[in-house]
Order: sequence, then structure tokens, then C-alpha cells
Amino acid sequence: MTSLLIAALVLALMAVAYQQGVSRSKALAGAGRLHSRPQYHGALLALWATLPLLFILFLWLVTSGTLQDWYIAGQIPAEIAPGTSDYAGAAARLRNIASGFGVAGEAQAWETTAGANLARFNTTLLMAAVGLGAILGVAGLVLMRGRLSPRMRARNHVEAAIKALLIFCSVVAILTTLGIVVSLVTETIRFFTFVSPVDFFFGTVWNPGYSTTSNEASGSYGMLPLLLGTVMISVIAMAVALPVGLMSAIWLTQYANPRLRNVIKPVIEVLAGIPTIVYGFFALVTVGPALSGLGDLVGLRVNATSALTAGIVMGIMIIPFISSLSDDIIRQVPRAMRDGSLGLGATKSETIRNVIVPAALPGIVGAILLAVSRAIGETMIVVLAAGNAPILRFNPAEPTSTFTVTIVTALTGDADFASPQSLVAFALGLTLFVITLMLNIGALAIVRKYREQYE
Repeated sequence: MTSLLIAALVLALMAVAYQQGVSRSKALAGAGRLHSRPQYHGALLALWATLPLLFILFLWLVTSGTLQDWYIAGQIPAEIAPGTSDYAGAAARLRNIASGFGVAGEAQAWETTAGANLARFNTTLLMAAVGLGAILGVAGLVLMRGRLSPRMRARNHVEAAIKALLIFCSVVAILTTLGIVVSLVTETIRFFTFVSPVDFFFGTVWNPGYSTTSNEASGSYGMLPLLLGTVMISVIAMAVALPVGLMSAIWLTQYANPRLRNVIKPVIEVLAGIPTIVYGFFALVTVGPALSGLGDLVGLRVNATSALTAGIVMGIMIIPFISSLSDDIIRQVPRAMRDGSLGLGATKSETIRNVIVPAALPGIVGAILLAVSRAIGETMIVVLAAGNAPILRFNPAEPTSTFTVTIVTALTGDADFASPQSLVAFALGLTLFVITLMLNIGALAIVRKYREQYE
């Protein structure tokens, strides 16, 4: 509720400042030719009115935790020594009471009083930050409104602010990627101090030992069974999704009448909105038993939880990614190319095969790459439908496991985070990252080749 009120205050201040800037700019139009349009003057005033408020709120967000710890230190009785587990538990209980959350057991009288005091302190601190920010925002509005003039380069200032925002967003994205890579590499190096890289990358047995008394590596950490399971399920998924998705896109764009297309395409895209847990449940209770029964009819042993079950259901899940994106890309192919092919005597199927699909191939490859990445990174369907059996075998009708499922298992167990049983998750994550990077590089090579050919 507080967040909504603050957002409403920011939007209201921005709207008032913008309107004031536009009105002032129109009034100045009679005094001379304006360098910038009125909306730029309004945007400039909106920036001067809201940036101080946002800056003060950012400072509050950064410092509120430290100030809260300082206030809590004065509320906890002196007999509870700082730095002990009792002190940390008391501080956590006070935070829960102040936030309105329940605490285990009955709260003591001093805890109730201290929690109420902490809640008032947090509210006072927030109101002070909002009030100071609002005052500074109004001051910025009044100051800049008085400085508006017909020749003020408001457009340049606004565009510079927008450029700075775009650069900031780009830097955040880059730093986030670098942070992920650095964390993966650092923790993977720590893992390889316990387990040999040769045993990890070329081992054929995955049977990590778990110990609550030692951080030494025990058991086997060969990743090849997980790699085979990941590749097997992804290949099965793409074998289902690629022909169905691509053919449906071609049919929708080249053969279906517009009325039918407007009905079929939304129906296909509904598949993208179904939660993966629903797909996993569908695979577990419907597809798996059906495949097992079908195998019995033809004399084959097919487990209800297997790579085949997970791959088929995952392929159904990613059909809309390929179909919808390929549909949009194919419709972007210039009509002149298709008409030229038909004018030279080619049939419709020949035009699709030799002109439209090659011209749209860069976009289609992007859609396929997105689908492959989704298949490789999927977890919930594999957890429910694949059986979680990290055994090196090439039979898709048997249970298997993947990188993502093993990562979840490693990070949600009871092992110490610094133990090889947990650090192996980072090694698997880095391996998965490298595989995805190689797929991207290959896809970019294909895209570049056909883009140069058809541009």
C-alpha cells in the first residue's frame, strides 16, 4: 500500500510539473521563437521535479537497513550480547513484529513494545524521506520554471537525460551478465579444487556423496550422464516442436484464409501461457501412462517417467515459440520476392521452399534458438516426467536427468554451501552457459550468412 502511495505521488508530481512546463512554454511563445517544443519544456520540468524525490527515496532504500539495525540495538535488552545467535534471533523477531508478520511462540512484553516502536520508527523514517523528497521536487519545479526562456535548449537537456538513462540500463545489463559469469567461474574453480576437471567432464558415473560432517568430495561427479539426458530430451523436444511449429507458421501465412488464421493463431499461442508445472502434471498423469500403454501394445518397454515423455511434452510447450515467431518473420518477407518467384513460373510450394523460407531463415533460426534455450533450461517438466535418474544410457524410454534438475537438487539439499556437493551446481551452470553460448555463436553464423545473401 505504501509503495502504491509513493508511486502515485511521483506520478502526480510528474504530471503537475509537465503541465506547468507546457503552460509556461506556451506563454513564452509570444516573447520570441521557441528553441524546443512545449512538450520538451514540460518533460524538463518533470525531470527536475521527480529526480530529487527519486534520489531521496534511493538514499532511504540504501540506508534504511543500517538505521534500522542501529535502532534495534537500542531496543534489545543489555543482557542479550550483540553478535550472538540470541541477539540475531531477537532482531529478526522484532523485524517480523514491526512488519506485521507472526513470530514463533508468544511474544514477550518487551518484544511487543520494541516491535511497535520499530514500526513507528520505520514509518517516520519513510515519511521523512518522502516529505524531504517532495519538498526538493517542488523546489526543483519552481526553480526550473523560473529559468524557462524561449531559447532554452530544453530538448537537448531532455535527450541527454534519456541518453543517460539508456546508458545506465545498458551498463546494468552488462554488469549483470559479467556478475553471473564471474560468480560461475569463481565457484567452479573452487569446485575443481575438490574434484578433478577430467573426472567431471569425462566421468560416466554421477553419484555424489553427501556428508554433513566433512567438506571433502566423495562419490562420483561425472557429468556425461547429465549431458546425455539434457541433449536427449532437447532433441526429442525439437523433433516435436520444429516441424509442427514451422509447418503451422507456413500454413498460417501462406495457405490459411485470414478469418481462419485469426482463430488458429491465438489458440496456438495459448500454449505459451500455460505454466510449466501444468505441463509436468500433464506429462506425469496422461502422456507417460499413454506412452507406456502404447509400448506394451507393440511389445516395447516404455517407462511412464522417461526422456521420451519429458521430450514430447516439452516439445508441445515450445511449439508456440517457433510457430508465432516464425509466423511474424515470414510475414516480413517482402511481397515483391514472392510475386517475382510466382511471376517466373514457380509454384507456390517452390516459392515457399526456395524463396520465402531462405529469406526468413535468420529470423527462423532465432526462433529455433530461443526454443532450444527454453528446452535446455526447462526444469519442472523434467522433474516430474523424466524420472531424475542420472544414469548414462541411450534409451529414451528409460528415466534420465538433466543439468537443471541436478542444479536444483544440489542447491536445495542440506550440504554446506562451500562443500563440493553444492559447488557442483556452479560447475554445471557454467557448462550449461558454455553450451548455450556455442549455440548462439553457431546461430549467428547462419544468420549472418543468409542475411548477406538476401539483403
